[in-house]
Amino acid sequence: MTRRPQPATRRPGMAWIALARPQSGLRRASRAAVALALVTALLTAGCGRDPGPEPEPWHEGRIFLATGNTTGVYYQFGGGYADLISRNLPGYEARAEPTGASGENITRITGGDMEIGFSQLDTAADANAGRGAFQGRPQQVRALARVYSDYMHVLVRADAEVATLSDLQGMRVSTGSPRSGTDVIAGRLLAAAGLEPERGIRRARLSLPDTASRMRAGTLDAMFFAGGLPTPGITDLLTAAPGRFRFLPIADLIKPLTAAYGPVYTAADLPKEAYGTPTAVPTVTVANLILVGADMPDELAYDLTALLFAHQAELGAVHPEGRNFNRSSAANTDPVPLHPGASQFYRGE
Repeated sequence: MTRRPQPATRRPGMAWIALARPQSGLRRASRAAVALALVTALLTAGCGRDPGPEPEPWHEGRIFLATGNTTGVYYQFGGGYADLISRNLPGYEARAEPTGASGENITRITGGDMEIGFSQLDTAADANAGRGAFQGRPQQVRALARVYSDYMHVLVRADAEVATLSDLQGMRVSTGSPRSGTDVIAGRLLAAAGLEPERGIRRARLSLPDTASRMRAGTLDAMFFAGGLPTPGITDLLTAAPGRFRFLPIADLIKPLTAAYGPVYTAADLPKEAYGTPTAVPTVTVANLILVGADMPDELAYDLTALLFAHQAELGAVHPEGRNFNRSSAANTDPVPLHPGASQFYRGE
């Protein structure tokens, strides 16, 4: 890992010694004695007053990463990032923890239970402004980087008579883990389609593993999940039950979403290569952020940000989404502010 360059400074206790030229009449042995004495003096001065111990690692060197469901990209990406921190940041050991994702991650960071967490941009923007699920309770989170984007996966039973999201009226639908970014976006999409999220469907808030299990068992008609490409849990579901499920296009809802929530969502095609579908599927995407608390030391935030780029190839080997950011895109976390240490990294200081 590349550390910030430190200015050259004189160590405390270093003495500056003027070397006198020996008189020409000194014998060679005497000159050697003088030279030895001078070297000894320099070494003694250089080993003078101790400059003091290195600062103690923040939070005793333990870093916990709040990720998401165990079959999602957050968990894979977070595990790779934790490994990089442990191997390349002296004095620190990191561990990725499964969670309910965005909303839970933010409260665990601000509550001091976690040091780093992933969040979708829309949920982080709500938390920072104190609105939505965080109404009246602004959260002091800061961003290290904007990384890859999540694609909203809406899957329905292949035999269900569902052509648009509004056709889910009265059906059994999982909208993701409680307080997750998936749950937030699903509710907003349902409302944009003219459905009442709590009464218009038979809503279940389930983790991705539980959702996939119930989709296979036939006790759910549809599901939402926002994740990178490919999401392991979605791949497993489609592989285990070929032909039983299909993706629902939802990109037509981008206009009402943008009108209600601003430009945090974009329309994009879920490429057919991601899951081997016959065609690309028009859907909605949202960016992901890596968040930390506002109280994290600047130097640590700088180093954690630098790690993402110094070892990006390794993150890409953990999951392909690890390749899908660069210094320019990563610095664009608006409306969530960058941590000052991360901002210093992007400025090249």
